[in-house]
Amino acid sequence: MEFRILGPVQIYDDGVDVSVVPTGAKQRALLGALVVRAGQVVPAERLVDELWAERPPARAANALQAHVARLRRLLPQPLPGSGEPHHEWLVTRPLGYVLRLRAPTDAQRFHRLVAEGRALAATDPGRAVEVLREGLALWRGPALEGCGRGTICSTEAALLEENRLVALETLYDTCLRAGLAQEITGELEELTTTHPLRERFYELLMTALYRSGRQAEALGTYERVRRRLVHDLGIEPGPVLRGRMEAILHHGLPGPPAASGSAVRPLSAVGGQPGSGTGTGETARPVGPLHDEIAWLRHRLERLAREQRDLADRLDRLTARDVAGL
Repeated sequence: MEFRILGPVQIYDDGVDVSVVPTGAKQRALLGALVVRAGQVVPAERLVDELWAERPPARAANALQAHVARLRRLLPQPLPGSGEPHHEWLVTRPLGYVLRLRAPTDAQRFHRLVAEGRALAATDPGRAVEVLREGLALWRGPALEGCGRGTICSTEAALLEENRLVALETLYDTCLRAGLAQEITGELEELTTTHPLRERFYELLMTALYRSGRQAEALGTYERVRRRLVHDLGIEPGPVLRGRMEAILHHGLPGPPAASGSAVRPLSAVGGQPGSGTGTGETARPVGPLHDEIAWLRHRLERLAREQRDLADRLDRLTARDVAGL
């Protein structure tokens, strides 16, 4: 039996292929908090705070005991005559309650698969992609969805979501190592739409577009994220993203590593003509309308750089005058 928190909290019984989902919000919050702290005694006071926050009922201890009793009835028991030993899932202790697991949670399996995929990335990127996708496939929705806003569940949900995003970054970086640039551009486009202020997804998208022979679109992606950051946060892109833009602009971004296994696919050159590159990992110089667009983007970037320098000079002069006036 597995406790799942990568989505709505649920109890999954593999033996009969049945999922049990607590129906009440308080029951979901209680189960979620106990799964997050599985193997540890969770004080009753913490659980009261988790379920009711600053507005506990008059007899909070009794109310908590009632919810614990209902939760115990949801947990499976061995069938008569099955020979399976009895396992007490939810144990009462002097200070609180402890949930005792018999198998890893889906979150624990996710962390294990991500660590395994990360370790494989350098030596076997094709296999690493498979392992990372297997781990990410465990997610069924937002972590601990429907478990309320208690401290235990909300904190763990935020940590798990950040771990998911980092795992996605690792996955697509590994896809680039495996020569799968063309296959992931659509997925990365969706991620930049869903997470418009996360620069790492834009950096990966720019790299994937460039290695797919779409330099102008890669530069256009930089301009898009720059406008978004300036509009929403009042900041310019960070040095890593700016460096990636410069490398793409000047054809200084190396191509993917040489194929090392059957899962690694070769990268086609611009126009789909194999062997039309420079032999140094750079994309061949585009011609026709694409060249015109690249020239326009280069001119636009140079003008923006000049405007930024002019603004910095103006700020320095104003600052000097203000200091002199003091």
